Amino acid sequence: MSTQVRDMFASIAERYDAANEVLSLGVHRGWRREAVRLSGARPGDRVLDCATGTGDLALSFKRAVGASGLVVGTDFCAEMLASAPGKARKAGLEVRFEVADALALPFAPGSFDIASIGFGIRNVDDPVACLREMARVLRPGGRVVVLEFGQPRGAFGALFRLYSRSVMPAIGGVLTGNRAAYEYLPRTAAAPRSPRRRDRGSVAR
Repeated sequence: MSTQVRDMFASIAERYDAANEVLSLGVHRGWRREAVRLSGARPGDRVLDCATGTGDLALSFKRAVGASGLVVGTDFCAEMLASAPGKARKAGLEVRFEVADALALPFAPGSFDIASIGFGIRNVDDPVACLREMARVLRPGGRVVVLEFGQPRGAFGALFRLYSRSVMPAIGGVLTGNRAAYEYLPRTAAAPRSPRRRDRGSVAR
């Protein structure tokens, strides 16, 4: 993982949740719930959430898998993880959080039923290698879930791009003190590195 990206997230970690709530108008919660629904997560499943940040997607998965299931949230930035255990305790949910790089997960093959990454695949140095590593720790028939921004078209797309390029950096900078982070995040969302690209090898479609 890039040291610069880790340092960027560390600098905004304390105010990340507040900024996320304001900038998405709270819609991010629905996106995570839908990702969990589409994953097919069931009571008793074992879930790994990579790039979990402050833990929101991991908590959503824990609600789905219940007391009999296991959820582990990992992130390469310890500062982003710092508030996650407290959020889990407040919600009455038992989730394990660990500092780990999504490109080198410290888990044996077949450890999980689901491996997820929300709004993080664009931040890894090698997205294809990340997806392969997530697949490695899954049991046969397990599911990899990637939650990421789409790019709307038409008139709404133009408004969205204006918001992302101008409004988001301004508000994010005020809320976190790091405008550059909120210039980077919309830019990488607008040009994700697709795992279908034929650079640095490829994965089967």
